[in-house]
Amino acid sequence: MFELEPNDRERLKSFIDCFVEHPVLTTVLQDFDRLRAYRQLGGEPQCMLLIGDTGSGKTHLINHYKSRIDVRQEGDALIQPLLVSRIPSKLNLEQMMIQMLSDLGQFGSEYRRGRSRDIGLTESLIKALRRCKTELIIINEFQEILEFKSARDRQVIANRLKMINEESQIPIVLVGMPWAAQIAEEPQWSSRLICRRVIPYFKLSNGPEEFVRFLKGLAVRMPFDTPPRLEDKNIALPLFSYSRGEVRRLKALLNEAVTIAMVEGADSLDLAHLVKAHQVMFPDKDNPFKKNPESLLFSEISRYSDYNPLAISEEEAFVPTQFIDSLSLSEILNRS
Repeated sequence: MFELEPNDRERLKSFIDCFVEHPVLTTVLQDFDRLRAYRQLGGEPQCMLLIGDTGSGKTHLINHYKSRIDVRQEGDALIQPLLVSRIPSKLNLEQMMIQMLSDLGQFGSEYRRGRSRDIGLTESLIKALRRCKTELIIINEFQEILEFKSARDRQVIANRLKMINEESQIPIVLVGMPWAAQIAEEPQWSSRLICRRVIPYFKLSNGPEEFVRFLKGLAVRMPFDTPPRLEDKNIALPLFSYSRGEVRRLKALLNEAVTIAMVEGADSLDLAHLVKAHQVMFPDKDNPFKKNPESLLFSEISRYSDYNPLAISEEEAFVPTQFIDSLSLSEILNRS
């Protein structure tokens, strides 16, 4: 295990868990607040669809928003303005209701005898949401209801979520991979999903400014007295060449590099630490941090992953994320 003092471990953990906003994420956070605020005005609660490919930062965004919410005790009731749940691995109506009750910390609540179990659980959930004064429901990994589920199964689940939305008067945010957008084709949800957002990968062809701002945000959160200049071209360009604009991939390498720098007792992060981090993580791959920035090649997203519900096998159903062929810096900057 890395030899770090307890205080340094905490500082490293703080960076690993850090959240850096960029314009799209700021908009989504404002959307969450707006949905909660509009609920207080009455009328039909708005709902939202949030999609993004793997590694775009959906779950990290949700966890960050959850950390901002004040959970408190009022008498015998635990007030939870936010319910974050997810699609259960064994997907049916009963398991869905159990998952949501469990995530609210209310599983075991009584439900009316003589009712079917899934209806009883739904009624119990709606009562618990009211008791907890929940203002927003976020359901993650929503694309899983579309994977090898019949149209009838999807409709049943969509109907039940619609019922919860209407009976509780709580807005629901559906979060998932790009093909989660197929839920918008369901009649029950096509008009409910008023707000629809996509968390994209960074693209140099859109201009490097947003990527550079993100790197600066990461740099000032690193556990060093002197923040590194990640925006310098000899660092920023190989970081994009390596990550292809995917936040999770970028952050994983920086976490490793920062750890190496701290173990070595460095005052800040430099290119040598990134070289070592890449060697540790990808010993058999070409190391972009050893190259002259002008000789680097770049790729970026061309098409996000998708799902074909008509495929006959799981292997054929998933369409992987596609990236453009590697280009020089001038070629990718001139691409629009």
